[in-house]
Amino acid sequence: MRRGRRSLLVVCTVAVVIHLVPLLLLPRTEPEQQLFIARAMSTVPQRVAFLRPMKDDAQATTAELREAASLLLGGAPDEAHALALEAERRGPEEVETQLLLARICDVERMSRCVRTALSRAESLAPGDARPDVLRAELLEKSGDVAGAADSLEKAHGKAPEDALIGLRYVGMLSAARRGDEALAVLRKLEGHVPPARILVEQGRVHGREGRDAEAVKLFRAAVAEDPKLSVGHFELGLAWHRLGRLDAAEEALRRADRLALADPKALAALCAIQLKEQRIDDARLTRMDLERRFSGQPELIRQSCSIP
Repeated sequence: MRRGRRSLLVVCTVAVVIHLVPLLLLPRTEPEQQLFIARAMSTVPQRVAFLRPMKDDAQATTAELREAASLLLGGAPDEAHALALEAERRGPEEVETQLLLARICDVERMSRCVRTALSRAESLAPGDARPDVLRAELLEKSGDVAGAADSLEKAHGKAPEDALIGLRYVGMLSAARRGDEALAVLRKLEGHVPPARILVEQGRVHGREGRDAEAVKLFRAAVAEDPKLSVGHFELGLAWHRLGRLDAAEEALRRADRLALADPKALAALCAIQLKEQRIDDARLTRMDLERRFSGQPELIRQSCSIP
């Protein structure tokens, strides 16, 4: 038995080496090597030393400079900004650089810089929906739901058949309490979005308007159409809870969890419901499950499942 395990381990090790050696031996430019190493590093401070020199490296392409900036954005926005500005200097006509600059400036809380970068992106590519989508994302983050909906309206007008933009637009219209408009957009998305997902979005619109009984019917129709649609079961669980059907809510949320084991959202919602209903023992068990499976997300667990 031990010999078999040892042989299996040797085979697996050899396979990994065979896979990695060509990657390591392939000729690379210095920027490619720096990015290759930086991607494997777990923290931004470790990456800074490898990526900062790329700013002065004539071999670095604008795409490489943008990737380097993105790798530093989470913890060294000033270094990321310098790399992005160098990418802009080398490729002033590239929309992607302006979009990255807008994100960096948002992290740095430089609102004028954000506006300038988005304006330049729109000037460079008037028909590109991405600047409008990014503006909507940033407006939503700041709490301006109405402004985000207006930006997504522009994006949807530029890319009416883009399902992802359409669904985001629907969600923002609904959040802005413009339910009739949201339902109208959904009707136009039929044929571009799976029927079950259309039903889920319709249910969300009704749920936001307090029409939970109608929302439940739509969510149940969605999961009947596609029993493996995790988001359908998740939304059904939330709607059942709003109607006071706690057992049905738990069943739906657990089904959502089983269908999306890498997503903690359903278990976190279940724990929050159990706490709200004073089912502390049940909440403790759910928290144990969260901690076992999602130990790398302590903040999410703390916010959704803080046992008194």
